[in-house]
Amino acid sequence: MSIVLYHHPFSRAATVVWMLEECGVDYELRFVDLMKGEHKNDELVALNPMGKLPILTDDGAVVTESAAIALYLADRYALGRLAPAPDDPKRAAYLRWSLFAPTVIEPGLMAKAAAWAYKETQAGWGNYDAMLGAMQTALSHGDFILGDAFSMADVVFGGTVRYMLRFQMLEALPVFSAYSDRLGARPALQRAEERNAAVLKEHGIEPS
Repeated sequence: MSIVLYHHPFSRAATVVWMLEECGVDYELRFVDLMKGEHKNDELVALNPMGKLPILTDDGAVVTESAAIALYLADRYALGRLAPAPDDPKRAAYLRWSLFAPTVIEPGLMAKAAAWAYKETQAGWGNYDAMLGAMQTALSHGDFILGDAFSMADVVFGGTVRYMLRFQMLEALPVFSAYSDRLGARPALQRAEERNAAVLKEHGIEPS
């Protein structure tokens, strides 16, 4: 099988399963026991020097970082369906909000939760209220990031929203809750959740 995802359901690799299901491609999950530190073994560090998941290999290509994996998969396997073509004006918003999640939302919410001391002008995520406003702007054009059309940007951005809501790191504003519910109704996400749950069960891991 061409695509292999090094995976643990309690890592960001769980969201990559959703990406793969949305693309509709065959893939292999290769379980990595985080509790035993297998993500730090020589094989995986050779693939990702950070020693972290997710790691995706595809016919010799190696991709790490969730957003990068998302963009790679959509461009290679679902261009025009999950990713706007390079000459499509919607490509700009697609890239903008796909990268907003890991570069602004994640560190911004961590900074708030941990009460980090920092200068807003020196931090890419600015301040919490501005971040919330930007997130609401991203969702102001329709049901999804690109309006009525679902895209891989919704997996990255929406996956982050769903995770942060689940762990109460993000205010459950109506716009975020409704968006999360729309995403939760997607058959591909439901299949991904079933597959992640099956891996937990197979390895005797209690759900979080």
